Amino acid sequence: MWIVDHNSPYWYNNITLLYHKFTKKGLKMTTALILGYSAFDLGLFNDKDIRVDIIKTAIRRDLERLAEEGVTWLVFTGTLGFEYWALQVAKDMTKDYGFQLATIFDFETHGSNWNEANQVKLSEFKQVDFVKYAYPQYEHKGQLRDYQKFLLENTDICYLFYDEENKTKLQYFYQMMKNQADYVTRQLTFDELNELAENFSEK
Repeated sequence: MWIVDHNSPYWYNNITLLYHKFTKKGLKMTTALILGYSAFDLGLFNDKDIRVDIIKTAIRRDLERLAEEGVTWLVFTGTLGFEYWALQVAKDMTKDYGFQLATIFDFETHGSNWNEANQVKLSEFKQVDFVKYAYPQYEHKGQLRDYQKFLLENTDICYLFYDEENKTKLQYFYQMMKNQADYVTRQLTFDELNELAENFSEK
């Protein structure tokens, strides 16, 4: 998908990018960025929580829709919570839907201070088709801005679990999406999850 010159630590300023628009059977194959609330944002730290099952049900439904729209590449940033659950669902769907998975981390130090259980989850983000790091380590906030800009310029759609009434640090990234012409978002909302939860309670 991408070939990046990573010899320079600030690869965004010294980048060789080959971003391909594939076609297959008449469908334009597009790339979706996966973003959403962290486990901390949601207060969800137990993957056996019924609410995680509800979120995963929504993710599977929405990824099926994205596949129908021609999405082939799913791009993650390595965040625990919604992204991790989406990664688990996507891996389960890969055989039937042909998804290819990429993780583009912000820093090589991403997750280095996580506990052992979360390190296992971090390793799953690294066991995908394509893995790159933007920078060796954090030095200034401009790195994050350029990293986010790169992600938006090189994906077509963002599948996003975010609600403007429940703001987190994602609000700045979300605003960048809204300001970028022709960029598409597919949002999962708390209202949708509440509807799914009602169905779960009826089972």
